[in-house]
Amino acid sequence: MGAEFVQLSLTPMLIGVLAAIACALPGNFLILRRQALIGDAIAHVVLPGIVVAFLITGTVAALPMLLGAAGAALVAVVLIEAIRRLGRIEPGAAMGVVFTTLFAGGVLILERTDTSTVHLDVEHALMGNLESLVWFAADGWGSLIDPAALAALPEELPRMAAVCLLVAALTALFWRWLKIATFDEGFAEALGLPVRAIGLGLVIVAAIAAVAAFDAVGSIIVIAMFICPPAAARLMTSRLGAQIAWSVGFAVLSAVLGYVLAGYGPLWLGQSNALSAAGMIATVSGALLGLAALFGPHRRREGAVAGA
Repeated sequence: MGAEFVQLSLTPMLIGVLAAIACALPGNFLILRRQALIGDAIAHVVLPGIVVAFLITGTVAALPMLLGAAGAALVAVVLIEAIRRLGRIEPGAAMGVVFTTLFAGGVLILERTDTSTVHLDVEHALMGNLESLVWFAADGWGSLIDPAALAALPEELPRMAAVCLLVAALTALFWRWLKIATFDEGFAEALGLPVRAIGLGLVIVAAIAAVAAFDAVGSIIVIAMFICPPAAARLMTSRLGAQIAWSVGFAVLSAVLGYVLAGYGPLWLGQSNALSAAGMIATVSGALLGLAALFGPHRRREGAVAGA
């Protein structure tokens, strides 16, 4: 049983956990800055950029994907500004038009081009590829110290681990700046902090996390993890440090419980087909947010979070 778990379930579960944490960490600050939908926007905007990058390079490697996503983000900014000025509509409406149009364009390109050489299609873009990221070379827990077996790990795992470590390190390194700029921009400017650069850096980090997670888990989990764990954590505490910890705990629980329920839940109910891991992880994260909204100790509390 242990050998089967290590081979079939350990790596996809770890990838799901790392992706959830990488998205949840910047999601906390986006929630507190009332910019939660930026995570949703990023997940929509990166799709056409990633598809175009693949069509140009023929690979889904991390660097071309990131460059494609950055290019799509630049196009989105230009289109939003043009629509806002020419159409004389408020920025939120312009953002909605651009994000949905770009996402639809990405889906259409996927439908009309040949991506059969890689796991890149509409279903993969939405639901990811988590179930297939198994560790065929593993032969029990001893494989964790076997260099030959470790060399055959799915490439998504070290990539996601590196990005998660980067996001965590940047969060710790700029913790004080992020905290001050998030809760009081005027005070941050008075202290001489680069408020605009901090906000831009936060969005860039969120985009890096989204691009890294996209290939493995798809846009559904990316959107859910940016919003649900941080929002649930916000309802559990009034301290920023504790909120970060709660959000990481909710992210890990969503990934692990969602993956287990997707694979084994139908079997427990007498069904033969497993469910989508990405869909179930997103469902569990939404359920945790619902429970926090009902029973969280700070669900009725208003005002800013007192930070520590």
